[in-house]
Amino acid sequence: MPIPMLALIASICLLAPADDALNAPVPPLRLEKVFGAESWVRPVGLVARPDDADQLFVIEQGGKIKSARLSTPDSGATLFMDISERVNFGSNEEGLLSLVFHPKFAENRQFFVYYSAKDPRRSVLSRFTAVGGGDSGLDFVGDPGSEEVILTVAQPYWNHNGGTALFGPDGMLYLSFGDGGAANDPQGNGQNLGTLLAKVIRIDVDHPASGQAYAVPSDNPFVGREGARPEIWAYGLRNVWRMSFDRATGTLWAGDVGQNTWEEIDRIQKGGNYGWNLREGKHPFRQRPDERGDMIDPVVDYPRTEGISVTGGHVYRGTAMPELVGVYLYADYAYGTIWGMRVDGDAQGAPQVLHQKRGLLISSFGESRDGELYVTVFEGGERGPGGVYRIVPKRVQ
Repeated sequence: MPIPMLALIASICLLAPADDALNAPVPPLRLEKVFGAESWVRPVGLVARPDDADQLFVIEQGGKIKSARLSTPDSGATLFMDISERVNFGSNEEGLLSLVFHPKFAENRQFFVYYSAKDPRRSVLSRFTAVGGGDSGLDFVGDPGSEEVILTVAQPYWNHNGGTALFGPDGMLYLSFGDGGAANDPQGNGQNLGTLLAKVIRIDVDHPASGQAYAVPSDNPFVGREGARPEIWAYGLRNVWRMSFDRATGTLWAGDVGQNTWEEIDRIQKGGNYGWNLREGKHPFRQRPDERGDMIDPVVDYPRTEGISVTGGHVYRGTAMPELVGVYLYADYAYGTIWGMRVDGDAQGAPQVLHQKRGLLISSFGESRDGELYVTVFEGGERGPGGVYRIVPKRVQ
């Protein structure tokens, strides 16, 4: 059988360069502090405005959004909006958790925030409008009085509030929800399609249905299924802490925080079941994984010996570090580790440690309009001051 054997050898040879490329070393990184003149209080996110390459916006968990300029990285920040009085920051996992600008912000001045509220305890997605900045030094500031509540979800416990709001390449708004809290998913929300908890949802905020603040896209995977919430895009997620779209491929990446033993990184697919609380990462939690054939494996999972709480990141698509293009960066909040792995379609290389500094609690990644990456951190512990850092190549000694 010489011909088939030769064909097999040839096919292996053709595949080898691609495998080698995916596992090529990723250069080590360092973190360069920016906006050092500002005293940040628990910064939990950083986003760019789609119509201004110079401005970055930092979310403080207590309820403030501040703007800082890349052209003056050694300066402080300016208050963009303060909704502290309506944000419930009563615990470590509650507060103002996410901000996203409408892709057409230059035309409609709309942006969206996701935050915790109380009496009753709930998560809120709201639309706000920006107005002229007056003497603030900004061209626009957020108007707290313009709030339009889009969606609320009751929260039974104080933890697992998750929450990243994003606009996808399709113009729809995606939002993650944790499983409701406590431990072990006591209400079984992970596998329950009748609740938005433990899900990623997808909604249309530009063409609301009659009498509602949003519409459900007709191509959502559970539209028409009895007992299922039609907003759901994916489910079986314990507590997604940060997700992002790869601006080159449209892939939705998420870091899902584990229960006791495993942290995971997922590619979020339409209709996907990611297993919680039947399993944690790729491993059994309450029953054997082979008893459910519809669950999607994480791309990566790592044990609690390597970290305690995953922070999902971004695929680098900037220009300042060509050797990093196509690398997905993610981190562990408690250990201060940043990993990178090369990704290409559905394939990925092995994760590589690119940076580690204990005591630097990495709360979030952020992406500037030109694709450069940043992290927000709590320095010296959860109650210490916060910082914003640009990800840059490590200097060769």
